[in-house]
Amino acid sequence: MEFAERIENLPPYLFAEIDKKITAKKKQGVDVISLGMGDPVEPTPQHIIDRLCKEANDPATHRYPSYYGMPAFRKEIAAWYKRRFDVDLDPDTEVLPLIGSKEGISHIFLSILDKGDMALIPDPGYPVYQTGVILADGEVNFVSLLERNEFNPDFSMIDPHALRLAKVMFLNYPNNPTAAVAKPSLFREAVETASTYSFIICHDFAYSEITFDGYGAPSILQTPGAKDVAVEFHSLSKTYNMTGWRCGWVAGNARVIEALGRVKTNIDSGIFNAIQYAGIEALTGSQQCVEEMREVYRVRRNLVVNTLNRIGLATRKPKGTVFVWVKVPDGFKSASFASHILDKAGVVVSPGNAYGPSGEGYIRISLTVKDDRLAEALERIQANL
Repeated sequence: MEFAERIENLPPYLFAEIDKKITAKKKQGVDVISLGMGDPVEPTPQHIIDRLCKEANDPATHRYPSYYGMPAFRKEIAAWYKRRFDVDLDPDTEVLPLIGSKEGISHIFLSILDKGDMALIPDPGYPVYQTGVILADGEVNFVSLLERNEFNPDFSMIDPHALRLAKVMFLNYPNNPTAAVAKPSLFREAVETASTYSFIICHDFAYSEITFDGYGAPSILQTPGAKDVAVEFHSLSKTYNMTGWRCGWVAGNARVIEALGRVKTNIDSGIFNAIQYAGIEALTGSQQCVEEMREVYRVRRNLVVNTLNRIGLATRKPKGTVFVWVKVPDGFKSASFASHILDKAGVVVSPGNAYGPSGEGYIRISLTVKDDRLAEALERIQANL
C-alpha cells in the first residue's frame, strides 16, 4: 500500500504525540501533569454558553450555514477590529470566518502555493505553518527567530534569493512558542519587504488579548499599506476559553480572503450557526471575563518565571501568550530534558526543537492548568533537576 509523498514527508503532529506520551504514562499509574498544550482549563464564560444553548434550540440553526459565514458574525468581527485597533474592514470582502484559525492557516497555503513554491516560515514556530506548506507541495524556508533579536525576524539576514522566490511569509506575535512580542518596527519592516518582493504576509494573532504589564499587542492591519499585502488570523479559542468550539476568522486583503474562500467552499460547509451566534456574544458581550483570565495567566506566569529563575533555569518574563519559553540546563538538549522531566517528575513539557531547528535548547511550558497543579509541577521539576 502506497500513500502520497506529501503524507510520507509529513511529521507527526506534536500535540498528538504529547497525547500519546500522557496516555502511556497514565497506564503506568503515573499522575501526569501536562504543561504541554495551550488548552485553557477554565470553562467558557457562561453568557457565551447560554447564547449557544438558546440558538441551538432554534431549528433555523440546524441547516447548512453560509459558506462565507453569517453576515451578522462578519459584521461584528469588523466592528471588534474597529473598537480594538481602529482598523476599518469591509465585512463582506475583508472578513472570512473559519472553523478555528488552525483550519484557515493550514488551508491558506493551498490558495497561495503551487508545487515547489516557497514559504517563509518562522523557526521556531507553530507546527501547522510547516505542515501546511508540505500539504500544499510547497518548499519551506525557515526564518530563524533568535534570542539576541528578541525572537523577532531579522529581515537583513534573510537570503535575498529566498525573498525573491517567496510567495508567502508567516508571522505570529505575541509568539507561540517563544512568548515574544513584536518589536515596534517589525510590522512596518514586514509590510515594506512584502511590498518590495511581492509576497503575502500572514499574521497569526491568536494571543492578541492575552498580554500583561500594560502591554497591548498591535495588529499588523494597523500598519500603513498592510491591507495591500497582509491578512491576519484570529480565534475565539484562547481569548474566551473556546478551544473546543472551533471558531475563528481571517481578515485583511480582499484578494487573499477571496482565494481562501474558494478553497474552503470546496472543502467545508462552514461553522454551525449557533456557534457563530455564540461568537457574536463573545465579541459584543461583557469583556470582564477577558480581564479576569489575563490576571489568572499573569499570576501563573509570575509563579513559573520566579520559580524557574530561582532554581537556575534562565527564563524571561513574557509580556504575552499562555506560554513561558525556558532554556534547558547544561548537559541536556530539548528532547532529552523534556523526557527527563516526564520520566522523573511525571510532568509533560513541549521540547523546543519540535517547533523548528532554532528551538533547540529550549522547552515550552503552558500556563493553562489550575494553580495548584502548576505549583505541584514546579515542585516536582525542582526536586528532579
